[in-house]
Amino acid sequence: MIYTTILVQLDIDAPATPRLLFAQQIAKKFEADLIAVAAAEPSALVSPSESSPLVAEVLRQRSHEVEERIKRLRDEFLAVAGNDERASWRAELDDPTSAVALHARAADLVITGAPAAAAAGDYQRTVDPGALVLSLGRPVLFAADGLAALKGERVMVAWKDCRESRRAVVDAMPFLRNAKEVTVFSTAEEETLAARDGAADVVRFLMKHGVKARAQVMESEELSAGDAITVFADYLGADLIVAGGYGHSRFREWALGGATRSLLRSGSFHRLLSN
Repeated sequence: MIYTTILVQLDIDAPATPRLLFAQQIAKKFEADLIAVAAAEPSALVSPSESSPLVAEVLRQRSHEVEERIKRLRDEFLAVAGNDERASWRAELDDPTSAVALHARAADLVITGAPAAAAAGDYQRTVDPGALVLSLGRPVLFAADGLAALKGERVMVAWKDCRESRRAVVDAMPFLRNAKEVTVFSTAEEETLAARDGAADVVRFLMKHGVKARAQVMESEELSAGDAITVFADYLGADLIVAGGYGHSRFREWALGGATRSLLRSGSFHRLLSN
């Protein structure tokens, strides 16, 4: 697994430059192309009593507002990218999650982050993090809230013996190979010996791929799996948490596992999730 193209998602209600610089640094690390994507869907929610011409006018105004915000983001993109021929711009008047999923076909890795406070929960103006992980078919790197540079020196793999974790380990291989120390962390949710054997197998797999890795199994009934992951990551001083994104679609709504929900809320860490 290599990253030849990285996509960065931009929120229309937040400055583009900080996330662009964060993504640009990672693209340069892996000598990858960078695609910036900005998308939002104008809301047409109005009172049912309003006339059709008025509804059309409201939608036109809201579309214009979104277009103006996207233009400002594009100006920021051009200022950051300069004459870099390996950086490109894409924009859509569309549902942001759907737009990113569409353009992710051109990328190996998608970068996003915490949405602007004003847009949090408004998935016509920012991506739905859970739906993004579960529907994208690409690893998603959620930048920490402060957008500190991702050094990737200490990486923690939150291991659970399932398809999503196996996918995440392979998807994160470029980061794992570059790390000085990788810890395969597992909570003994079921049987301790099985957890140790599983983590040891992952360590052997990683070492065969040139990764400096070790295993750590935590036996604790006091913490949930999600809390145990973040507590141990903090103890390690991890630069990045790698984990499977668990969940399923039910009645057209995304249902996430508890550990995945916890990681999506853990803005103190950079997190790479795969499904």
